[in-house]
Amino acid sequence: MRILVIEDEVKIAQFIKRGLKEEGYAVDVVNDGEEGHFLLSSNEYDAIILDLMLPKVDGLTLCRTLRTEGNQTPIIMLTAKDAVKDKVKGLDSGADDYLPKPFAFEELLARVRVLLRKKDGRVQTQLKVDDLSLDLLTHKVIRADREIDLTVKEYALLEYLMRNAGNIVTRTMISEHVWDINFDTFTNVIDVYINYLRNKIDSGFDNKMIHTVRGKGYLLKK
Repeated sequence: MRILVIEDEVKIAQFIKRGLKEEGYAVDVVNDGEEGHFLLSSNEYDAIILDLMLPKVDGLTLCRTLRTEGNQTPIIMLTAKDAVKDKVKGLDSGADDYLPKPFAFEELLARVRVLLRKKDGRVQTQLKVDDLSLDLLTHKVIRADREIDLTVKEYALLEYLMRNAGNIVTRTMISEHVWDINFDTFTNVIDVYINYLRNKIDSGFDNKMIHTVRGKGYLLKK
């Protein structure tokens, strides 16, 4: 899943980015509200982590603008202010959650997971397709009682395929949700990682789950 972090404090932004990437998320970071708005106008994100106090365009203004434009991407607002009135302003501007600084990264991560579950309309912490299951909390992947060891990027790709099980996902869709803004669209890295997954998920099973739809993309199904 791809997340945009809009935070002008470089150390905090890099701390959040590093932690999220270690959990398998694709992360883009910008340091002002104007650039954040530009990226959100030209890219699709699954969640936004938005600081309140930003140069050029502040967090409240950006949040209101996004909602007015019809952008319903889940937003967690970060701020050094923790007064009730400030929380109310943030939530009234359209934010889905509010987290005062300083915060524990584990709490931020939990709040991100909650927003993504709400976005998908799911309340469970596990994805399951036929005999394949993926635990969103422990990152454990099991097929037919056999635990499968995946790298961080393989896990992120499998999660995206499972969230879209039964539907064709194009290479563009995969790049937008599994890789960050620096992804080189002219490489075959997506095909390489699909093959990595096939070797781990389908190897040894008669029923193959990951399929190539020629000229369109990929499909994970029972």
